[in-house]
Amino acid sequence: MKFLLSVILCALGGLSHAAPVKLIFDTDMGNDVDDLMALCMIHNLQKRGACELLAVTVTKDHPQAAAFVDAVNTLYGYPDTPIGVVRNGAAKEAGKFNLLADKHPHDLKSGADAPEAGGLIKDILAKQPDGSVVIAQVGFFTNLARLMDDAEAKELIAKKVKVLSIMAGAFQTVNFDTRHLEYNVKLDVPAAQKLAKEWPTPMVWSGYEIGVAAAFPHVVIEQDLDYMPNHPLKDAYYLYNPPPHDRPTWDPTAVLYAIYPDRGYFDLSPPGNITVENDSATLFRPVKKGTGKHRFLIMSPEQASRVREAIVQLSVEPPPVKK
Repeated sequence: MKFLLSVILCALGGLSHAAPVKLIFDTDMGNDVDDLMALCMIHNLQKRGACELLAVTVTKDHPQAAAFVDAVNTLYGYPDTPIGVVRNGAAKEAGKFNLLADKHPHDLKSGADAPEAGGLIKDILAKQPDGSVVIAQVGFFTNLARLMDDAEAKELIAKKVKVLSIMAGAFQTVNFDTRHLEYNVKLDVPAAQKLAKEWPTPMVWSGYEIGVAAAFPHVVIEQDLDYMPNHPLKDAYYLYNPPPHDRPTWDPTAVLYAIYPDRGYFDLSPPGNITVENDSATLFRPVKKGTGKHRFLIMSPEQASRVREAIVQLSVEPPPVKK
């Protein structure tokens, strides 16, 4: 009887939901519409209990970027999500769609009124259980690299962060180019070099080739978002690069792995070390004994179909109805 009871309890435990992934999302919102896809995904997954968004930190140094993030957070029912911003960052232009913040309610009118990202991350990590936080970095390396200059913050990272999921670099041939120089790395090479060398926890890289292979179908933007006026994803997609074109899902792949690492969406390279060269190329070297802290995503055509479908559905799911 005791054995049977234990089997039943184990079975019920297997059906229970895992604890939400405690997530920090570091983004260059406004430089490409895939950042917005990723944020929409996060909020819809948060609604399902799959994750808890602890903060959004911004590596685009323009005041509208944080305001737009706040507008999206508010639209999806999370208006109090902390937002931190970079100071003296790499990309200072306005971006093509952050001005859409003015079409939606939000309290944070300018990034100038938000706290500096590094200090915010440090404060949040200090309050979390050990080994519980996942960081998804889908913009430049600036915010997290600067944390490495703070010995106390670096110690907190080693203690509190489980994994860093990054959209950056390239690890397969891209258009016959074996040294594709990826944008997120190029914009702040010193920061990328520093982070790759000094970050103390495991890192998983989603390379340029992954997002290209699971591109977002433009027909979804054209036909599936008219359930509300001025949907930010549709408006931003048109402002950034109007359809018909299928936009690569670079940033959403890093988020999908960060929240669902064990669902078989991706395979992983063997452990190794990634170095960022002076021209921004990312070079992976496997480690013989498997002790390297870096891995990169690998995706088969079959997995790409699953990844695309997951990203589409999680991006276009409607925000909560306002009462």
